Amino acid sequence: MNSRNQVESTLKEILEVVKPLHEDWVTRFKIINELREVVQSIENLRGATVEPFGSFVSNLFSRWGDLDISIEVSFGQCVSSAGKKRKQTLLGELLQALRKQGGWSRLKFIPSARVPILKIVSKWQNISCDISIDNIQGEIKSKFFFWLNEIDGRFRDMVLLVKEWAKANGINNPKTGTFNSYSLSLLVIFHFQTCVPPILPPLKDIYPTNVVDDLTGAKVDAERRIAQVCSSNIARFKSSTSRLNRSSLSELFISFIAKFSEINSKASELGICTFKGQWEYIANNTRWLPRTYAIFIEDPLEQPENSARAVGQKQLVKIAEAFEMTRRILISANISRNTLLPALVGPQTSRLLIKKTPTVYSNSNYRYYPNTPPQAHRVVQSPLQTQYHPWQPQYKNSRPSTSQMQHQGPRMVPSTPKPRSQFARMRVPNGPSLPNHQFQKPNPSVPQDQVQVQVQPQIQRARTEGYNVKFGTRRPHQVQHNQGQMWRPKYDK
Repeated sequence: MNSRNQVESTLKEILEVVKPLHEDWVTRFKIINELREVVQSIENLRGATVEPFGSFVSNLFSRWGDLDISIEVSFGQCVSSAGKKRKQTLLGELLQALRKQGGWSRLKFIPSARVPILKIVSKWQNISCDISIDNIQGEIKSKFFFWLNEIDGRFRDMVLLVKEWAKANGINNPKTGTFNSYSLSLLVIFHFQTCVPPILPPLKDIYPTNVVDDLTGAKVDAERRIAQVCSSNIARFKSSTSRLNRSSLSELFISFIAKFSEINSKASELGICTFKGQWEYIANNTRWLPRTYAIFIEDPLEQPENSARAVGQKQLVKIAEAFEMTRRILISANISRNTLLPALVGPQTSRLLIKKTPTVYSNSNYRYYPNTPPQAHRVVQSPLQTQYHPWQPQYKNSRPSTSQMQHQGPRMVPSTPKPRSQFARMRVPNGPSLPNHQFQKPNPSVPQDQVQVQVQPQIQRARTEGYNVKFGTRRPHQVQHNQGQMWRPKYDK
């Protein structure tokens, strides 16, 4: 096996281990439900909803990824946010309630943070949770990344690989002055924008203004307006892509590492702008001045905020060294699985990979071919149940065919009345729709083909009936096509 094929094979093995399994989804839903019960027990939070966001919603989380939670006290009606003191008070009351209930560990309240946050660890798989109040900006950013995730399946794969690599090299922790996961995702976006030919467009071609500035008025209306703009622009980009980027996963990963191997020297003069899809001279960008950061990675959805503001100058040197060291390993002549794993994954992933029998992958299996449609890599959806899924096929005045329903697979169906969260009733992977706040694992003794036979009739009924786009409506009704079509996500495992 040559070096490139060895890298490709190893990367795919890593993805098999880090991608979430069925029980990882179920566990996070269980945590959300438990937090919802605690929130409803607090007098000042009754009627508030518990909404996940972050990598869980954008479908960019690994098996052991954190869970970000926003408690919406505005009841989802208007885009408004409680003041900082109010947020601190509510999180303090939640902290007391969680301590009283038990089952949570490492509770840490950070009231002085830019966004007040309560950190806890669940008893289920020791998953860390970051809880905030009315984090509307975080929610829309997660949905935007979810939409990007649907353009090309390699984006999700690259984000998972880059985050795992960064953790293994100690450069994915803003507490120690290195990158947060959001910055790493922006680096992947930037890499996909600057590939030749590009895989992703400049983000201004998807949404031409500052997204968070348009979060005004009723929340559902604001999100729908943003989704509609993104829908048409993404469809335009996908249809106008004349040259296809046929790079394999290994080629993309190696070129990513090489691109930022000199990030330390570049960062002194240049900033990363995914909004325009290019490097920009800091001195020429008045929005970024006065420059007080070691590196500038602009938040494209909340300009001109620096998503990498926590990175220090000394740690930037460490980051550059990690890129350069990995680059040398990837291009070395005598490369093997044993030399790659320590450089690409952390101890937890490494232990799981050691137990696995190495699988040999053909490098060509991950390539595009001339007869394949644009951006044909498989796209995997998350359990994001937004009010509007913008670019899914619209069935107008007709019933979708059986083949279309089978292709899309079973969907999650929101059904609980307000003020409960949109995640109160959802279809979990490989299982039927479950009642409120209960999730059951599929019987391992039942063959998968029989499970599919059992679930498919429910899928057909749910697809033909449709559900109201406003979460909390219990009864099915005719789908309103101008508001978008809702789909259940597909899963890897």
